[in-house]
Amino acid sequence: MARSIATPGRLEDAMATQAISIGDVHQEERASWVPMIAIAFGQMIMSFNVASLPVAMGGMVASFGVPPTTVATGIVAYSMLVAGFVMLGAKLAQRFGAVQVFRVAVVLFLISQIAMTFSPTASVMSSAQALCGAAGAVIVPSLVALIAENYAGRQQATALGALGSARAAAGVLAFVIGGLLGTYIGWRPAFGILIAASAIAFALSVRLRPDRGRQDVQIDLIGVVLAASAIIFISFGFNNLNGWGVILATPNAPFDLLGVSPAPVLIVLGIVLGQAFLMWTHRQQAAGKTPLLALQVIDSPEERCAVYALFAVVALEAALNFTVPLYIQIVQGRSPIATAIAMMPFNLTVFLSAMLIVNLYEKLTPRQIGRFGFGLCAVALLWLAFVVRNDWSEFPVLFGLVLFGIGQGSLVTLLFNVLVTASPKELAGDVGSLRGTSQNLAAAVGTAVAGALLVGLLSTIALGRIAASPVLTKELQSQVDLGNITFVSNDRLRSVLEGTSGTPQQIEEAVRVNTEARLRALKIGLLIMAGLALLAVIPAGRLPNYRPGEIPDDGATGEGERSA
Repeated sequence: MARSIATPGRLEDAMATQAISIGDVHQEERASWVPMIAIAFGQMIMSFNVASLPVAMGGMVASFGVPPTTVATGIVAYSMLVAGFVMLGAKLAQRFGAVQVFRVAVVLFLISQIAMTFSPTASVMSSAQALCGAAGAVIVPSLVALIAENYAGRQQATALGALGSARAAAGVLAFVIGGLLGTYIGWRPAFGILIAASAIAFALSVRLRPDRGRQDVQIDLIGVVLAASAIIFISFGFNNLNGWGVILATPNAPFDLLGVSPAPVLIVLGIVLGQAFLMWTHRQQAAGKTPLLALQVIDSPEERCAVYALFAVVALEAALNFTVPLYIQIVQGRSPIATAIAMMPFNLTVFLSAMLIVNLYEKLTPRQIGRFGFGLCAVALLWLAFVVRNDWSEFPVLFGLVLFGIGQGSLVTLLFNVLVTASPKELAGDVGSLRGTSQNLAAAVGTAVAGALLVGLLSTIALGRIAASPVLTKELQSQVDLGNITFVSNDRLRSVLEGTSGTPQQIEEAVRVNTEARLRALKIGLLIMAGLALLAVIPAGRLPNYRPGEIPDDGATGEGERSA
């Protein structure tokens, strides 16, 4: 896989790339896969942590006495901190050496898991996830830099696929182990396992090729503040759309601006700060200083489209990972192991697809794989919207999850590989920070939007059906907080209504309305997700349109395309 630019008018560079690729083959033959075990372990402890949160949702709701959206805040806190400070983590890895900062971050991750395992309240849980995110902000770019340091050529492409597979494998293990422990013991032991796993990752790091770092690398503190503020504002705004209001402020909002909810204001402010960060970065680079993010990693339309596509597929994955456990554990009231079983086909498919898609790189172009992948995700979500019922174990639903897993696993590995191979080795840390920012911001936004969307749909549908029901009288409605409708099980709803003046007939009617509204909200939510997946075909259509080793000519490609 070529790292150099192969654009029209730069034939000499492309021919040089071929020479580099030949040298890479020899290096691939000599490189040991033992360091990859340590790298993969670093990825797995982070992925296991965040994948365990949806599985533990039911247990946390019961332990802390909070709604499911509060548990989702822990996921958002982790993703928000990683996305906000991963660029800083990349510069720390460049300045002090990827191996050294990786070890320090793993220790910090271990401490966060101790706090997570013994957290007495939801606030402590969210704080532990924030600390975990701070550690992840350093680990994420270190992993890419370590792969670039230890592997090259096709072996590097395989290592990148293995990194994606490690992420998927951790998801599988999190659902299985977390499901079993959550069902028979409790949700805390699943996070306790990560204490030992972090220690193992630290021990394995001795097999990594040492690097001394570069003392000339400077830390752009203004860039750090701008980037982190932009991402935190965007994540925080999306996470509170449901509680504070999508447009108009609700009573739960901490303040309002002439009646407008602060949530969309934070999102807009975050976007403005993001643009300010890009302007500042251009200024730093023009002045010959070290920017927080090397803009060379996104200086072509193809690379920018790869980032957009990566954001889209991870956001869709996060939304689905939130939706399925929400429905199984909270709506159906089933055990965490039921969630693990329901999600197993999806996670296994992502794992296999992330590894096997590498074999198609010499047969299909990134553009072809990208379009097919998003098309498959759209078809899968559309299929799920029509076949989903109140039993996630049905074969049609499992088939839809498998289809989505094939598209998602293929896309994440492909897009990551496009970004890495389009940039020189010394920018691997910047590519890693770009990947971490995109993926974790997408995970935070995807989770938050899924929660706000589903709860908003549920509230709208339920209120409409309650108003249309002659059985649910105004007197009964006045005894229930209809302004705070959320996903609850039928048993929980019955226990609440039994404390009112409702008759058995009215209670059963309310349960029926709740059941139908939940399923309708889920179906509409999946339809909207399918539409977003279909729109993502647009940036996928701008990915490189030739295979590794091909030298594009002026008539075959557009200006600025890169080999991938």
